[in-house]
Amino acid sequence: MALTLGAIVLNVPSNGPAAEFWSQALGFTADPGNPDFLAPPAGAAPTRLHLDTTDRTHLDLWVDETSTPEAEVDRLIGLGAERVEDWTYPPNADFVVLKAPDGTVFCVIG
Repeated sequence: MALTLGAIVLNVPSNGPAAEFWSQALGFTADPGNPDFLAPPAGAAPTRLHLDTTDRTHLDLWVDETSTPEAEVDRLIGLGAERVEDWTYPPNADFVVLKAPDGTVFCVIG
């Protein structure tokens, strides 16, 4: 195989504030040669590509065994994220939809 998923590109209104939020939210660090490119911490789990015919482009953030979805939602809200109140959830949803300070919609999945 000659290809690998190298990056997910988010369209944001301003790189600085977005980089600050996502760095704190995910523990990513800015590349010294390009501060708009954030790299995951060493040993981070690989990212999957999820294809869906009905959903819009967004990030799914999976909660690992060291935390809970509720704790992570609270932490992200503390960083400036907001709940998307008008989201229609399926029965027994295992996720919460949030919006980053820059407007990027994402899910926290338990």
